[in-house]
Amino acid sequence: MPAYILIRVKTSQPEQLKAYQQTAPAIVAQYKGKFIVRGGNSMVLEGTSEPGRIVVLEFPTLADAEAFYRSPEYSAAKKLRDGIADFEMIAVEGLTPT
Repeated sequence: MPAYILIRVKTSQPEQLKAYQQTAPAIVAQYKGKFIVRGGNSMVLEGTSEPGRIVVLEFPTLADAEAFYRSPEYSAAKKLRDGIADFEMIAVEGLTPT
């Protein structure tokens, strides 16, 4: 069953976030993930929260998503964004394709 990591990023220093943005995609791919959404225009349809930058990653399973997040490679990459951006990340199982 596929799984998704939903990410909301807020930063006032987008230029300084580039090192992280250049490093993360290879780690996502290494753990069998792929980008479904990577920024782009967004709008709030309900609620009051400003969305910030939205990223959605897809993995074959929830275990793969967790392995990516807890990996030594991604732990090192996270240090590149310390103090630069606020990340909210949620992993969720998707529906089985019919």
